[in-house]
Amino acid sequence: MKIRVWVGKSRIAGKGLFTAQFIKKDTDIVRYVGERISKQESTRRLALGNVYIFTFNDRWDIDGKVLRNTARYINHSCNPNCEAQKTYRSIWIMALRDILAGEELTFNYGYGLDDKPPTALYLWCEKLLWLHADATVLGPAQTAPTATTSLPLA
Repeated sequence: MKIRVWVGKSRIAGKGLFTAQFIKKDTDIVRYVGERISKQESTRRLALGNVYIFTFNDRWDIDGKVLRNTARYINHSCNPNCEAQKTYRSIWIMALRDILAGEELTFNYGYGLDDKPPTALYLWCEKLLWLHADATVLGPAQTAPTATTSLPLA
C-alpha cells in the first residue's frame, strides 16, 4: 500500500514531510532514494555542502539530492516518530509509533559528539546543547527549546 505524504512548511526547519493519512506503527512510509555513491565521492559532495548524503553501508552511501526523493524533507527530531531501516538494497523510513494525518514526519539523524555533519546546527537532545560545527559540548540546557528545534548559526 502506498502511503500518501506531502511537502509543506515546517515549524522545525524550512520544509518538512507530512502525512496525508493515518499511519500505523511499524509501517514502511517512504523509501530514501537517490544515487548510490562511493565513500570517496560522498566525502567530496559533503565538502561541497550536500546535506542529503545518507550512509548506506561500509562501501556505499546514498545521495538523496534528487527531485523524486521526498524523504529528503524529513527533519531531525530528538523525539522522532520515524526511523530509518536499511535493507540489503534500500533505506526505508518506518513509523516508530502510530502517526496521525497531518503530522510532520521526523527521525533522529543520529549525530554523535565525534560526528561532523554537513551543516552547522545546534540540536537540543536530552537537555544537552551541542554545537555541530566543532562538536564542542556547551553544557546542559537551562531552558531548552522544544525537542524538535534546530537553530542555524548566526
